[in-house]
Amino acid sequence: MSSIDNPTMRAVLLLIPGMLNTSRVWNRMIPFIHDSVDIRVADVTQQSSISEMAYDALALVADVPQHQRLVVCGFSMGGYVALDLIESSEFAKRPADSWALALVNTSARPETAEGMVTREKTIRAFERDFEKVIQGVAAFSTQEVNRTDESMMSDLLSMMREVGDQVAIRQVRAAMGRKDHRKLSTTIQATTLVVSSRSDLVVPPDASEELASLIPHAKLEWIESAAHMTPLEQPARLATLLNSLF
Repeated sequence: MSSIDNPTMRAVLLLIPGMLNTSRVWNRMIPFIHDSVDIRVADVTQQSSISEMAYDALALVADVPQHQRLVVCGFSMGGYVALDLIESSEFAKRPADSWALALVNTSARPETAEGMVTREKTIRAFERDFEKVIQGVAAFSTQEVNRTDESMMSDLLSMMREVGDQVAIRQVRAAMGRKDHRKLSTTIQATTLVVSSRSDLVVPPDASEELASLIPHAKLEWIESAAHMTPLEQPARLATLLNSLF
């Protein structure tokens, strides 16, 4: 019997936002998640490294018994956090059949030398004109057809403004220092869902294909009519995929 079928043992969904995100990135998706699921959202705006984000996210599920169903879902930078989290000695004690992993528009790769240069340029741009940069990021990370959704784009930009330039810079530096999780990925025995879009310009589709090929029990799902911001662009479709893990 699953946690969904047993009301005394609620399944837990840990959602980890990405860069320039607050918990609001999940607001459009959460209504489509099973009512019986206990949803917990990590805060990735207070830390200076991916490992610190993972430590704090892990604390949110420290009370979940090992036999209770737990799904860890990381989006974009949150995927780096999720991989760091499952690498921890505390999480390693959890049986593989008690949890599942969802990695959305993310990668197991470390930062490249070229990426380092680009991110340094991004930091300088944040310092010069944060508003101009996030306007560009919002357009770059969404599919053209979805940019006509004024409510979604307004929500996206409002969330980025809430994060602010100083947190954004800290997150960029954290992403620059992330680990190479490709070797770790080959050891994951839990059911894993890799979600991506062929239109993602932020995390290239081949990174998702590589990630899915590395993880033994991974399934790769392509989401249409989305670019990088899947939780906002296709919330119902993403929720359906996550619900399948409970």
